[in-house]
Amino acid sequence: MDKKKLLRRVLGLVLAVVMVLPLTGPGMLIDASAVTQAEIDALKNNASNLASQKKDIQNQLKAVKADKSAAMQKKQLLEDQIDVIRQEIANINEQIAMYDQLIAEKTAELEQAEADEQAQFDLFCRRMRYMEEQGEVSYWSILFASNDFSELLDNYMMIEEIIQYDNQVIDDLTALQEKVTKDRTALEGAQAEQEEAKALQVAAQDELKAQEAEVDKLIAQINAQEDLLEEMEEELNKAAKALDNQIKAKEREYAAQIAKVPSESGFLWPLPGSYNTISSLAGGRIHPVTGKPSNHAGIDIPAPSGTNIYAAKSGVVIHAAKGTGSSWSYGNYVIVSHSDGTSTLYGHMSRIGCKQGQTVRQGDVIGYVGTTGRSTGNHLHFEIRVGSTRKDPVNYFKDKTLYVTSGGKKVSLW
Repeated sequence: MDKKKLLRRVLGLVLAVVMVLPLTGPGMLIDASAVTQAEIDALKNNASNLASQKKDIQNQLKAVKADKSAAMQKKQLLEDQIDVIRQEIANINEQIAMYDQLIAEKTAELEQAEADEQAQFDLFCRRMRYMEEQGEVSYWSILFASNDFSELLDNYMMIEEIIQYDNQVIDDLTALQEKVTKDRTALEGAQAEQEEAKALQVAAQDELKAQEAEVDKLIAQINAQEDLLEEMEEELNKAAKALDNQIKAKEREYAAQIAKVPSESGFLWPLPGSYNTISSLAGGRIHPVTGKPSNHAGIDIPAPSGTNIYAAKSGVVIHAAKGTGSSWSYGNYVIVSHSDGTSTLYGHMSRIGCKQGQTVRQGDVIGYVGTTGRSTGNHLHFEIRVGSTRKDPVNYFKDKTLYVTSGGKKVSLW
């Protein structure tokens, strides 16, 4: 084979390789999205179920008669509705977080697609310029300039490869342009859906505030009814006694797990240090509203709704749910059992921050202050048991500065 023929073959091969290289670069590979539409649709389906629950509760609220005996029933239904709204808000927050991730991914995909499109367009322009510059040389002239049949075949194959390559350049450019359009549409769709979710979030938060205000009105009505307050106090004490056997059963169920969690020698105050005033002491007391003698199962510590509640000692959560039946008096409450034979109860939470069976360490946040159940104001109802015997919690905090409200005044407990 002569040098001229060899050179022509080499140039054809080099041209084909150079033209193909831009198509196989790393920019053409895009990672699969970490967030799927199926995950978002599952959240939306859950949101639909929550909306159905809320509607059922609203129907029950309409059926409640406006009399004294219905006040606590209405409060319970409102609290149930508040709980559903909180779940709705959590669901929406999760959707928004997913959309944040999805939008970031779609933005990256669009930017990559636009870069690939620009690179392909630049390649297309280079080919067009090359063909313009070589316009006076036709493919036929190249073929006819062949010296023999073998060279004719070589030239024909080279021309065919160039034509195929040029057609592929155009096809790839068209495909990339379509991908840019598709990615841009997907990004705009995700952004629009996120805005809808944010609007739902605002509406749900407004609804939550309205329901909480309605509960506050009911509490004011209940506080004006001494006989209802006495009934609430009696039911709370019954619930405390009823829990004794339940606690024993749960401690037997979780005995092996409880034994593995070392207990501290002392108890941590369950609320942030600034909330150290007790509105109601344990044991025999004069009811702060009715002024009549009563027996209180624990201590009440007032604090704003949503204040963190800490585990007083390391242990295992043996109960973490809304109260039912006789234990409804506690509202949302948590019981933690400790390996030294003690257990602590935290009642009237607005929200629970742990799960049954969970191991918690002293100082972990296990819930948030509220006024659920038989309660007429935001506070933590706190109990300590040794075995099945309820003890006065304040006796375990002799080293802490505590106050108690008496006669409308705040006085030092010690």
